[in-house]
Amino acid sequence: MSDMTKPKPLPPKVKRERARTPNNYTTTGFRVSDELWAVLEPLLPQAVNTHRFGGGRPRVPDRRCADAIFYVLRTGCQWEGLNQTELCAKSTAHDRFQHWVEAGVFLKFWQAGVERFDDLKGIDWAWLSMDGAMTKAPLGGEKNRMEPHRPQQTGGETQSAHGRTWHSGRTRH
Repeated sequence: MSDMTKPKPLPPKVKRERARTPNNYTTTGFRVSDELWAVLEPLLPQAVNTHRFGGGRPRVPDRRCADAIFYVLRTGCQWEGLNQTELCAKSTAHDRFQHWVEAGVFLKFWQAGVERFDDLKGIDWAWLSMDGAMTKAPLGGEKNRMEPHRPQQTGGETQSAHGRTWHSGRTRH
């Protein structure tokens, strides 16, 4: 066999000096930073062990649940989608979310965020205003009134914005 057809030997494998980082590239960008967690963690309610003998499974850390909850809130995915990530089980995250909502945690998060922003950048509270109406609309009508008749509109047709009738294409019997 000539030197041209002879396969070249593979270089020796170099052993890694450090372990691989367990990153899930889908969820890494949605994790709470250490600086933000230092602000948020004190606002969480204390965990109470409700197991009748004081045992049970170890509690999933609040930080992992917060990462999972914020992942769902920021991406808009369903809770079921958490099972495809390495963040937290959907049932655990949803239970913790409901517990935190009842405890007012997210209102506290928002208040802490506004206070931090005011400290860092400053909020000019003088120009802010609130708008709202506390009275009934003057021409609103009664609550349970009849619907108005629309003579141009018949079944199977809708009225378009430019006034022409559009047929849905289905046959009526």
